[in-house]
Amino acid sequence: MKFTISKEDFLEGLQQVQHVVSNRTTLPILSNVLLEAEGDSLRLTTTDLDVGVTGSVKAKVVKPGATTLPARRLAGIVRELPADEISIEVTSKDVASIKSGPSFFKILGLAKDEFPPLATFEDANEYKIEQKVFKEALKMTSYAISNDETRYVLNGILCSFKDGLLTLVATDGRRLAMVQNDVEFPKSLETEVIVPTKAVNELQRLLADDGEVKISISDSQIAFELNDNLLVSKLIEGKYPNYNQVIPEETKERISLERESFLSTVNRVSLLANEKSNSVKCVFGKDQIDVTANSQDVGEANESIAVSYKGPEFSIAFNPEFLMAPLRNIDADEIFLELIDEMSPGVIKTTGSFLYVLMPMRVSQ
Repeated sequence: MKFTISKEDFLEGLQQVQHVVSNRTTLPILSNVLLEAEGDSLRLTTTDLDVGVTGSVKAKVVKPGATTLPARRLAGIVRELPADEISIEVTSKDVASIKSGPSFFKILGLAKDEFPPLATFEDANEYKIEQKVFKEALKMTSYAISNDETRYVLNGILCSFKDGLLTLVATDGRRLAMVQNDVEFPKSLETEVIVPTKAVNELQRLLADDGEVKISISDSQIAFELNDNLLVSKLIEGKYPNYNQVIPEETKERISLERESFLSTVNRVSLLANEKSNSVKCVFGKDQIDVTANSQDVGEANESIAVSYKGPEFSIAFNPEFLMAPLRNIDADEIFLELIDEMSPGVIKTTGSFLYVLMPMRVSQ
């Protein structure tokens, strides 16, 4: 196997696949990247047995072949090489010689036969969605995924293909983010699957603003095909909780807010939130909201926002990070805060199909 490749292309290809590689693995082959040179391209594949990703970059292939090399070490070497062109030759014993300008490296690899193959999707259900739409939907929801490993079904995003809609839902039990988009698919392909966090993170790295992503779903795996890349992941087994139960059917108050200004206010006030209770309080009065925080050891902060509000005076407290997370990840200029009372969940909506439910915090007066 022998090929030459530009440093920029090789590094880009390695960066697209190396995040999957685990630092702690009992199988040495899982630390390696599979390199397959053929025609005018080099295909790179990594896997940790749960998630696998494949991408290809242009290369001048002198002699086709395949091998596996330590992924992170290879990326480190390529990043530091002095010249733009890299020449790689691999012996039949998987020893790779890397030349670039005056530099020479020799790396010991492992045979390609040891590398676990990615799942195939011959009879899978297939769906297509615009990459930009999917990318935005993941951004608007993925921050609410739970990292509590005891609640395994919440360690991913629910993707529900039903009623001509793709609904994405993420929750950690204290907040819930949901967004819906129209997607065309026959009723026979209606399904719900849970995509694990690691796959969601990789997908967000790969999604672009143009083109479509093809999604293939089998009984236990999901694949995303986009921009000459393929991401394959195991699905999380189990039943996702009924998220509709936590969405309030009716709310009493609906307040329109400018997203960026509200985010800035909460951010400033939260600097003095008590580390123990970690909450900011929103006090609603005639045509204004006072956002306050206080900490006995540090002091207090208070900032007023002018709003159109004619309802009764009351206050509600939220975890500031949970309140700011959706505001950072949606693009809408205007948001709507819908409330019932001090002890019921608050809801943030936009004019689109985004919805965020946030449990209030009990604070001693």
